[in-house]
Amino acid sequence: MDLTPLLPQLTHIAVEAGEAILSIYDRSHPVQVQHKADTTPLTEADLAAHRLICSSLERLCPEIPILSEESSPAQIEQRDQWSRYWLVDPLDGTKEFIKRNGEFTVNIALIDKHQPMLGVVYAPAIDTLYAGCAKIGIAYKSNGKGQRQLPLKSRSLAPFRPLSLVVSRSHRDSTLDPYIERLRQLMPVSETPMGSSLKLCLIAEGAADLHLRTGTTSEWDTAAAQAVLEAAGGQVIDFHGKALSYNEREGLINPDFIATGDRVFDWGQCLGLET
Repeated sequence: MDLTPLLPQLTHIAVEAGEAILSIYDRSHPVQVQHKADTTPLTEADLAAHRLICSSLERLCPEIPILSEESSPAQIEQRDQWSRYWLVDPLDGTKEFIKRNGEFTVNIALIDKHQPMLGVVYAPAIDTLYAGCAKIGIAYKSNGKGQRQLPLKSRSLAPFRPLSLVVSRSHRDSTLDPYIERLRQLMPVSETPMGSSLKLCLIAEGAADLHLRTGTTSEWDTAAAQAVLEAAGGQVIDFHGKALSYNEREGLINPDFIATGDRVFDWGQCLGLET
């Protein structure tokens, strides 16, 4: 199956969802926030984007099932029967949306045999879109209209500049600190806090080197940006050196992982991991 023709259509869907999110984000009154059973926040914008994306994907490829963060439990339970499906986070970075700092995205990925093949990440507040097809190594950045399209290429770790580490703005876990301290003993390290899947997109465009993630993330948080980063030459691996995979565990929680632009550097040894 040639996946490339799907990318422009996915970008169009992501941008439409971003516009629906912005119509709520730009209101003068505060956004109403609910909380799901796992205490994560949920807004009207999450649901509006979910409905728009799902209806658009159903029209585009009715034969491919959809798993969204806002899917019902009954829909989620069917996923073990799927080898190919859409994996969607309609509004990644809901906390950033509520804080109104602009660091939230629309994430759409195509998973095939447990790996992300296509990914689109759109940040509507800054009108920036990242798209990639991991299978053929096409990755680019543009605005929502597809203008100023620039190819993405992750960078190798240079020995004479600080390691640029991207950390979560709202979900930083204290178990990360020993790993960062170990890095600081080996090389200069600069930290950039960032919300949502934009962390991996910064690495894909060569603006950062590394994102370490300990603590809870879900599969829809990472899939689209992983496809973009891998298409740009980087990788997302767990702490045992295995590529981050999808729909292989009992739940939808990711293991701790490493996202990097440099596939050659031995991150496991550097971080003291048993790979």
